Amino acid sequence: MLGQKSAGNASNKVSPFVLLIIILTLVLSLTALIIALEVIDTNQLAAGWLMLIGALGVVISTYVLFQARRRSSGQKIENLPIVTTVECKKCGVKTTREFQRGDYIFKEVEPCQKCNDKMLITAIYREVKEGEKERFRF
Repeated sequence: MLGQKSAGNASNKVSPFVLLIIILTLVLSLTALIIALEVIDTNQLAAGWLMLIGALGVVISTYVLFQARRRSSGQKIENLPIVTTVECKKCGVKTTREFQRGDYIFKEVEPCQKCNDKMLITAIYREVKEGEKERFRF
């Protein structure tokens, strides 16, 4: 557990690559604004375009930064229960139980309550809620 990050801490971070691009855009936009202020006396047309580019760059980079932070903070990782299906080879009785450490498919486990023969793990899966199944349809 020491090497794992908590879900709350990891969800508030913005990707370092996206952050680098945002900072680079912000620096270039501020540079365009500074250059526009220096050349405003000699070339007003170029200064106007540089001010427009700089202002748009600052607005877009701050907007993208806030959107990335809002989107990443909205993502929550939900731990869905893992279920093990246990089946009797002889009489065909199927039961499901919570996954236990050490479970694997085709492992023989406790005896059947009906015929007293060894039961076999036939499936291990994560339970999905009904609403989530329809959300990811293509």
